[in-house]
Amino acid sequence: MTTIDTATITVELPDAFDPRWNRLPGIHVDGRSITIDPVEYFFRFESNTWLVADWELVKTQLLDVDETTESAVEQLALDFIKNHGESTSDAARVLATAYAVYSYLFREEHLAGLRLPQITADHLRMLREAATLMALNKVELDGHISNVGPCWFFPAAASVVFDLDDATGGMLDEVYHGGWFNEHRRIESIKAHAALGGRLVHGCQSVPDQSGGVVAPYGASMANFRDDLAEFKAGWIEQVYAHRVTAAE
Repeated sequence: MTTIDTATITVELPDAFDPRWNRLPGIHVDGRSITIDPVEYFFRFESNTWLVADWELVKTQLLDVDETTESAVEQLALDFIKNHGESTSDAARVLATAYAVYSYLFREEHLAGLRLPQITADHLRMLREAATLMALNKVELDGHISNVGPCWFFPAAASVVFDLDDATGGMLDEVYHGGWFNEHRRIESIKAHAALGGRLVHGCQSVPDQSGGVVAPYGASMANFRDDLAEFKAGWIEQVYAHRVTAAE
């Protein structure tokens, strides 16, 4: 593992996280308080800066703006990031911003329109928590993946933390990747992710294969991203699954 000098990450979020996050190395959850030791938590941690924008600004100046024939929603988001994005080494700010983003994207009012009765409000909570931690993952403009934590591999992490079987973990992974499977939710996702300095991109194909997703900056090389991802994922997925709790335990 390649590491940089960094302090322990501590944040207090609006809602309590599932205490079973403590099953993973390097993370300690105590109600609303989350503490992360980057050396133990990340498989790869090469950057302690992230690009963020103020969530309140996103809400007031971007979420209700409609695209036009001359300015697509992606261009709206890119322009917003150029005007309001800030580089920060405060990981707690990244996590707090991410929790606001995913509380918005995975809100319960969407359940009826999803038309997947097997998805529950509790599943949305799982998605909010895991996606929040995913925000610490990072891709550079050249496509190199600089930060990789266990939540990169969502079905594996979900099976460890939430005791989900593979089918349920894969189903939730598709909801996370699919932007709720319609254009309205995709547009919401593009706008909301401006608060995290980019767009949500995935290594997966049409079915979950644990290639993960990350908020990447606009303009990042997707070819290099794909190649870097292919080299590391298998061994690290195995390490995540090693923390799975069995019935005997």
